[in-house]
Amino acid sequence: MAFRRVSVLMTVAAALLGGFTPGRAQEVEEVRKTVEALFDAMRAKDGELLRKVTTPEARLVNTRTVEGAPRMGSTAIEDFIRRVVESEAHLDERIWDVEVRVNENLASVWNRYNFYLDGELHHCGVDAFQLFRSLDGWKIFHIADTYSEEGCQPNSPR
Repeated sequence: MAFRRVSVLMTVAAALLGGFTPGRAQEVEEVRKTVEALFDAMRAKDGELLRKVTTPEARLVNTRTVEGAPRMGSTAIEDFIRRVVESEAHLDERIWDVEVRVNENLASVWNRYNFYLDGELHHCGVDAFQLFRSLDGWKIFHIADTYSEEGCQPNSPR
C-alpha cells in the first residue's frame, strides 16, 4: 500500500512538473541551443552553420498585417541562407520568453524577439520553431514568425 501511495504521488508530481526530468532538461537545452545557433549563424553570416542546424527542406513563414489585412509569405531555407550570407547589413535577432516543448523526436520553440539591423531596432514579434531530432541532433524544419514595426521595446532581455 505504501508503494502504491508513493507511486501515485510521483505520478502526480511528474504531471504537475510536465514530466520534467534531468534527461528532459538536457533535451530542452539541446533544442534551445539549436535555435540559438541559428541566430549566432545569422550574426556571423555563416551559411554552413545555418545548414547544419536546419533540414534541407526547411521553410520560413512570415506573417504580418499590411494596411489592416493579414499577409503571409514563405521562403525556402536556401533562399534565406543566401540572403543572410549576402547581406551587407549586420543582422541581430535577440530572443526572450523562450518556451520549449519536446515529445520524442519533435520539439517546438516559441519566443518573443527583437530584430536589429545595423544595431538599430527594426522590428519585433514572435518566432515559432519546429524541430526534428535526427541522428545528427536537433534540426529546424519550420520557422514561422510575426512581424511588427510598431510597439517594439528596445533592450528587451535576450
